[in-house]
Amino acid sequence: MRKMLPMLSNHSHGGGRSAMTCRFRCGDACFQEVPNTSDNEYVGDVIAGALSRRSMMRAAAVVTVASAAGTTLALGGAQPAEAHSGSGHGNGNGHHGAPRPVEGARGLRFAPVAPNTADQVTVPAGYSQNVVIRWGEPILRGAPAFDADKQSAKAQAGQFGYNNDFLSLLPLRGEPNRQLLVANHEYTDEILMFRGYDPENPTREQVEIAWAAHGLSVVAVEGERRTGRLAPVSRHHLNRRLTATSRFELTGPAAGGALVRTSADRTGRTVLGTLNNCAGGTTPWGTTLHGEENFNQYFAHASSATDKRYGIGTGASERKWERFDKRFDLAQEPNEAHRFGWVVELDPYDPESTPRKRTALGRFKHEAAQPRLTDDGRVVVYMGDDERFDYFYKFVSSQRMKKGNSRAAHEHNLTLLDEGTLYVAKLTGDSPATEIDGTGKLPSDGEFDGSGTWIPLATAGPRGEAVSHVPGMTAEEVYVFTRLAGDKVGATKMDRPEDIEPSPRTGRVYVVLTNNADRGKAGKAGADEANPRNLNKHGQILELAEHRDDPASERFAWRLFLVAGDPADPATYFAGFPKEKVSPISCPDNVTFDPHGNLWISTDGNQLGSHDGLFGVATRGERLGELRQFLTVPTGAETCGPIVQDRRVLVAVQHPGEIDGASVEKPASVWPDGPGRIVRPSVVAVWRTDGEDIGL
Repeated sequence: MRKMLPMLSNHSHGGGRSAMTCRFRCGDACFQEVPNTSDNEYVGDVIAGALSRRSMMRAAAVVTVASAAGTTLALGGAQPAEAHSGSGHGNGNGHHGAPRPVEGARGLRFAPVAPNTADQVTVPAGYSQNVVIRWGEPILRGAPAFDADKQSAKAQAGQFGYNNDFLSLLPLRGEPNRQLLVANHEYTDEILMFRGYDPENPTREQVEIAWAAHGLSVVAVEGERRTGRLAPVSRHHLNRRLTATSRFELTGPAAGGALVRTSADRTGRTVLGTLNNCAGGTTPWGTTLHGEENFNQYFAHASSATDKRYGIGTGASERKWERFDKRFDLAQEPNEAHRFGWVVELDPYDPESTPRKRTALGRFKHEAAQPRLTDDGRVVVYMGDDERFDYFYKFVSSQRMKKGNSRAAHEHNLTLLDEGTLYVAKLTGDSPATEIDGTGKLPSDGEFDGSGTWIPLATAGPRGEAVSHVPGMTAEEVYVFTRLAGDKVGATKMDRPEDIEPSPRTGRVYVVLTNNADRGKAGKAGADEANPRNLNKHGQILELAEHRDDPASERFAWRLFLVAGDPADPATYFAGFPKEKVSPISCPDNVTFDPHGNLWISTDGNQLGSHDGLFGVATRGERLGELRQFLTVPTGAETCGPIVQDRRVLVAVQHPGEIDGASVEKPASVWPDGPGRIVRPSVVAVWRTDGEDIGL
């Protein structure tokens, strides 16, 4: 692994994120008390006793993983511009002509975009862009064209939702140049949606529009043959909207249990809606996974200790939904919140299917869920709980995936995430505690690294039966109150684990730790080897290698891959690459891989005075750690849902214009459609103007 640094609080908010974003995305989690009050050890607490185990950890640190070419790469062993702006608005084509040749890692040969505060999507020289789809564009039959001043819940239920986040592109067999785009819609910002919005007195119509703007969208998109431009195919037979009132099914070991039953669902198996879907994943069998993250903010009047552990407040909610549906009032429906905080599995190819909330994967603030397969075909899903001082997890299925496109194989694969073992991570550092001083200075061995174990929490069987591995907790309690299970077994408190993705080429797993402004404050934990800076503003990325490259292993080695911030800051680290040759980066959030094995990082909450963006970094070879900025997003926006194909990059531009004091009447951004038009979250495609591959 190489290194990066942690930052602020819950989800994608922080010092660089506006108070408005914190308010609507996570219910001001950044400003609340940390929900985890357990006395679990921090990484630094166990370092002092680590020296006696140093030889073992050194052995773990040189675990090798096979590359796609069959060579091996050790976990250790790091191998030792001019700015160009794109078009002014999202519809523009950016620069024309071939990009200037640039040296760099394969896939990263573009002139990096300079940090900037332009109210636009800025792309490298020689690249073009277009807005693929905006909030409110009709995708279902009968849905009207978007009109911000005449919006209705019925219209929104047939239109693309608000605040697009995770994106997945799936093939459409038999339809040349078409793909199926799946998008999460994380949350709504009513102040930027409704003219004259009164946050203390929302109307029923506004609330119902917000319900319809949450959830998921499935929409076919068509590409131009000679460019990377994409456009939605409205009224395609696979197009679909799922909202806060759509039907979802609870499956797995917690389904039907007493903790998930309500007065409206005495079976504990049918849930209305999905909320705060952040990042996700795509399965090898063609479904998509969607993490329910900051669900706590939608519920009012909590009273239990378990609700407090999940950050649910005792007063009214921000959006006041409890005034219009009692299920959001925990004083009336105390179990309703237990039905959120899961990973949702959607079959985009079956518009009649009911999405499933997979309880075997545990309940917490899921940022993402990206699967990989073991050598014998079992499924492993890595997951982060995006909260200050919370944990990261994995799930290992008991059954093997069946290959092929038969109905029998598909139906079997749709059961894989209901049976298996859920684990939580415990990390140990290998440097003396005295060498971790909170400044980010490297210890004497030259890197932040160590070993770790996966602690089993519970195992689910084929008929919903389950066994708890946590003393004092039933299996149902482990799955519904997974955070408490992690507390009990001594999991390692991390700095906001967000996206966690395994490299399809090397098998290494990249754990994005966005930030934690509380580290080192009075009464809070100080720096440790995995989180080496106090008052950490910029975040880090941890690289994990499973023992013998076996995703089902219960042991791993870890190392910091990236320690983020201004490269001129001595505390930053880019896998050993010369820091004068990299772009500055702050607050990593979601990640993906390109066809060459490079890691692409989207940011949220930039603490360096620039807008957020998308960055590519080499994960192996002579240019290991070389990081370049590919684009920036408009004022107030966050970069989400990156997809990097051979000839196209997609990003979800989330919450543009979300700046303190902004409103429909006083917009902080005019993106994507210019002055006089309402600001709209949108999906953007970027491609090389000469039609060649990205970054070559």
